[in-house]
Amino acid sequence: MAETIQTPAANRLHIGFFGKRNSGKSSLINAFTGQEISIVSDVAGTTTDLVYKAMEIYPLGPCMMIDTAGFDDVGELGKSRVEKTRLAAQKSDLAVIVCADACITEELKWYRMFCERHTPVLFVISKADILSDFAEIAESVFKETGCEPVVASAKEKTDIERIKEALVRLVPEDYGERLITGELVKDGDLVLLVMPQDIQAPKGRLILPQVQTLRELLDKKCLVMSVTTDRMLSALAALKQPPKLIITDSQVFSYVYENKPKESMLTSFSVLFAAYKGDLPYYIQGAKAIDLLTKDSRVLIAECCTHAPLSEDIGREKLPRMLKKRAGNLVVDIVGGTDFPVDLSGYDLIIQCGACMFHRKYVMSRIERAKKQQVPMTNYGVAIAHLTGILPKITFSEE
Repeated sequence: MAETIQTPAANRLHIGFFGKRNSGKSSLINAFTGQEISIVSDVAGTTTDLVYKAMEIYPLGPCMMIDTAGFDDVGELGKSRVEKTRLAAQKSDLAVIVCADACITEELKWYRMFCERHTPVLFVISKADILSDFAEIAESVFKETGCEPVVASAKEKTDIERIKEALVRLVPEDYGERLITGELVKDGDLVLLVMPQDIQAPKGRLILPQVQTLRELLDKKCLVMSVTTDRMLSALAALKQPPKLIITDSQVFSYVYENKPKESMLTSFSVLFAAYKGDLPYYIQGAKAIDLLTKDSRVLIAECCTHAPLSEDIGREKLPRMLKKRAGNLVVDIVGGTDFPVDLSGYDLIIQCGACMFHRKYVMSRIERAKKQQVPMTNYGVAIAHLTGILPKITFSEE
């Protein structure tokens, strides 16, 4: 039987479970998924780190379940665990707040935080089999938030379906409707993908943005031709008509632009993902800050991947070299994965990668942080297009 490629984590509906220590989060997530995902114990603080589980949950589809440490954890380690829980909150499309007592002061703080981020919240009382005051807890939640909690028993697995039904109702109507290529192409359009196969894409592999874009184009019933950079001219010569759209790697923007047919629109995988995962107008505006950089400036380059440094790596080698050639020997800091600073005030510019490995909710939380601290932000593709002078000449998704 042929192996199928699973939905990437970044494309799954992220559902985070939050609450105090020993409130029943882990028991609830186990009952909800029908699997022993998290360790369950009567000892407060059993869940000490985030637990992720990718699942298909009908009718929600591909989901990423996140079990978190209690947001009332204490001590130095507890403080670190709460920070990880905050990270999970930034990633969550839906938040389940689990209550176990009538004092919901802490729960309300997190509820307001989710409301500020426009994250739908479901309150659940998961120990209905042992709590004598669950009606009082439900009343407190409704009085303070206007939300009617679901009262269930994780142990007895009662009313778990009600939780699923409530979550389905909370999923934003436009969730999953964003497209990588937006309205740029449609059924029958010819698209040429120019995809350098270098150290970033080892033999036998394509990088994730290429795979996801190719799949979407096939779903749109486009006519797709894929070539490496050195075969681009041969491919164009073999075509009876010029492609409507050419999508390339940002590294070869200039070469492709100089050699493309006049009629063909041009963009890059990174630029498409700037709109798909982030805020493209904000990135374009942020790219203008490149012209203001000097040798005394400080730039933060934020990668999603945590791979070991590679020769000629875009974020670690090529972009810093291009920036220093333009502005002088400025300081460039590089972070990977979720190691994104809370305080951004010391930076003159942030350059985010294409974010194919990150969920859009989390990318947008980074953007909001940058906006609040008034630090310009752009992404790899937009930055390279600006540095090479072709940003006004490329096509952007209409998403």
